[in-house]
Amino acid sequence: MSTPASNSPLESRITIDPALCNGKPTLRGKRITVQTILEFLGAGETREEILHQYPSLEGADIDACLAFAAKLMGHSNALR
Repeated sequence: MSTPASNSPLESRITIDPALCNGKPTLRGKRITVQTILEFLGAGETREEILHQYPSLEGADIDACLAFAAKLMGHSNALR
């Protein structure tokens, strides 16, 4: 069963389902991970290029990926 990630604007966009994409955060229950979108952005792809490659996505999905990443960076992390 898909459950939304916590925090309201993200709840409708970012979902985590243990049965989908090995439990990685995905966009609206689709097989498109937050990580995939962030990697495209990091590689220099524009929002328009990403939306063209994934026509089922909306601009708000990309915004949610960025907000989700920013929220994660607010937590303490240690590299191993």
